[in-house]
Amino acid sequence: MRFLLLIALLFITPTVFGQLTRVRGKVTDASTNEPIPFVNIAFKNTTIGVISDFNGNYAIETRAKVDTLIFSYIGYEQKIVKVKVGQYQEINVNLKPTVITLQEVVIKPGKNPALILLDSLNKYRRQNDPDRLNYWESEIYNKIEFDLSNINDEFKKNRLFRQFQFVFDYVDTSVVSGKTFLPIFISETKSNFYYQKSPKKEKEIITASNVSGVKDDQVSQFLGQMYLKINPYENFIELFGKGFVSPIATFGPLYYRYYLIDSAFIDNKWCFQISFKPRRKQEPTFTGDFWVHDTTYALVKINARIAQDVNLNFVNDINYKLDFQHVGDSVWFYKSEETFIDFNISDRTTGIFGNKYTIYTNVIPETPREASFFNPQLSQELIVLEDANRFSDQEWNIIRPIDLTPKELHIFQMVDSIKQVPVFKTWVDVINTLVNGYYVTKWWEIGPYYKLYSFNPIEGNRFRFGGRTSNEFSRRLMLTSHVAFGDEDKKFKFAQGGLYLTNKNPRRGYGWDVKHDMEQLGISQNAFTQDNILASFLRRTYNRKLTMVDELEFFYEHEWFQGYLNTIKFNTRQIWSTEYVPFVVREQNSWYNLNRLPTTEITLKTRFAYNEKYLLGEFVRISLGTDYPILTLNISSSIKGVNGSRHEYYRITGSVDHSFLVNPFGRFRYIIDGGIYFGKAPYPLLQIHEGNETYAYDEYAFNMMNYYEFASDRWVSLLAEHHFEGFFLNRIPMFRKLKWREVIAAKGVIGRVSEKNLKLMDFPDGMRELTKPYLEASIGVENIVKLFRVDAMWRLTYLDKPTGENITDIPKFGIRAAMKFDF
Repeated sequence: MRFLLLIALLFITPTVFGQLTRVRGKVTDASTNEPIPFVNIAFKNTTIGVISDFNGNYAIETRAKVDTLIFSYIGYEQKIVKVKVGQYQEINVNLKPTVITLQEVVIKPGKNPALILLDSLNKYRRQNDPDRLNYWESEIYNKIEFDLSNINDEFKKNRLFRQFQFVFDYVDTSVVSGKTFLPIFISETKSNFYYQKSPKKEKEIITASNVSGVKDDQVSQFLGQMYLKINPYENFIELFGKGFVSPIATFGPLYYRYYLIDSAFIDNKWCFQISFKPRRKQEPTFTGDFWVHDTTYALVKINARIAQDVNLNFVNDINYKLDFQHVGDSVWFYKSEETFIDFNISDRTTGIFGNKYTIYTNVIPETPREASFFNPQLSQELIVLEDANRFSDQEWNIIRPIDLTPKELHIFQMVDSIKQVPVFKTWVDVINTLVNGYYVTKWWEIGPYYKLYSFNPIEGNRFRFGGRTSNEFSRRLMLTSHVAFGDEDKKFKFAQGGLYLTNKNPRRGYGWDVKHDMEQLGISQNAFTQDNILASFLRRTYNRKLTMVDELEFFYEHEWFQGYLNTIKFNTRQIWSTEYVPFVVREQNSWYNLNRLPTTEITLKTRFAYNEKYLLGEFVRISLGTDYPILTLNISSSIKGVNGSRHEYYRITGSVDHSFLVNPFGRFRYIIDGGIYFGKAPYPLLQIHEGNETYAYDEYAFNMMNYYEFASDRWVSLLAEHHFEGFFLNRIPMFRKLKWREVIAAKGVIGRVSEKNLKLMDFPDGMRELTKPYLEASIGVENIVKLFRVDAMWRLTYLDKPTGENITDIPKFGIRAAMKFDF
């Protein structure tokens, strides 16, 4: 019986495969060879059609079984061209002009009819914008594909691919870019999506997931609908952190030229077609066309492609298509989305294609769910059903609303075959080590590799070995440890810690850390740690201010709801004095050198980031940011008498960190940080302001301030930084091709140390209190060869050198650089 069923499936299954016919080319005038824009190109006997762009180029594809293309344009003879079904082909067409005798026509000046339609669209944009809905739900199908692009013969002959020659049977050509590509990953998800506007809630339940080479819920959760959205009704469309001017922005005519080119029925609705192109070069704009309904003035279709010369790194091309559907009597909603992205360093190198295709069905607008339906702790909830990965190929033929091509279907088999090649695992291990910093064995991850060796004046050559447990060991418990040895101080150091998560979303867990190691007090959270090999090479001073620290810490973190996290921490430390950082205590008329400074604290940390999005790993999660300020508040209390702690004080600190687009002028960021101490505490326990004694730019530190230069028990600091994203340099012909981007920044801090704390312990040489504001400013250029930022920095206050032995010079001007991966 099974044998007969198998034979039946072999004959039945191919009938559901979609043959994809792809055609691209250029339309020109037969007499002048000039490109012809706005030519109508359509497959015969179908409603599938496009128009040529301003350079006469076109690209069209279909899964329908058609073999004829029709080219038509007023003033030219219609041309009919045969095409090959199910193949990619390039067809360039010359159209012959026709001679038409017209009567005299009087043309009077008036408003561009395209702008008249755009005015009507803007008038009704609020009621036609899908984002105005308070509630909606829909079934959603998502297909995501990644391909290697620019696959040529030289690439295929590379020795690295000797064992993978079978994959090149799947090489295809993109109709959008004309580049060859090799599919390497494809995924499909079918989900139920629910949206509530206020308070904002999104819930996605993935009911079916089909991922090439992977059957894992952790992968499936990132392939749904939640993280990829484009809405042209917004004045600015944010792509890769940049604000692109929407083709239908309320101020669109300032950035685009519009042309009314056609009218036709779409789903029995009379619509007008408008084409658009940028007014100026290298601005964050698009080129393409859109259709507007003649009655509701709603957007029915839009096809947009980023301007070719836009200042965007590693992305050669973005093309998106949106179709809208009329739901009910008055609601326009998304029908389908297609997004194509070409990631590449240059047109001639191998890159990555990203393709996303989304279909919305069974849309239900303005139907609220009961309050208990959404998780009160999460603004975005994603659930993968237990059986989502268990559907057969035949069942997927029923689930998916569109047919896959034979090549798309074969990607699943191809990826499984690649994983069986022994060298593939080696490649995966190498890439994973370079990206994550750890080399993964079965139960242990060795690393990070950039801390295996470093050097400093105290320890000399420092050798370190350590790592952490892998996900194979546990998906709940992660252990970390390292040992280190310096050939100058002849001392061993070590650290050990652990983290156990009782829940991952919302995040809840507890952990501990034990440390006996060297530490640089007064560095920022973003600075290179002192045992990072880069910190060793990039130092601008001979830093002897490292301190031995013994530390024991226990903590518990509890995320009440997504974006609101509390952490309670118990910490006891022993900070050891050194020749260069002595602890000199004065009592009455005598003084003595304290060997070590013990302290024990309990701290409650609060972090609130409204509507923050994350990429979730097993233990580490990466923030995708939020449009709102990130607020932190930390309250600490010392515990006198515990583990030798001698001082009694309370500390309150807080910060506001906010980054936002200031379209079209770039992105602005500010950080306000402050704090206050109550009680008594010597300088090592106060706020030692974050200095930087390297040539690396540190956005969280005062880059022209030395370590151990200023301390405060009351302070407020401000960082203000604006990235112009090439707003000025893009308009200078000589600099336009470099695609450099301007950035300016200023930092300052005001603070004081109370008299009672000044008397507890002498400041070491070079340290002083803030009697006036400390200020520094910089102007820089980023995006140098797409990777580097270089700033010229000036220190504006405290330009005099304090007295004392072995005082590091005060830098008044400096150059700081950073490596920054930014689109």
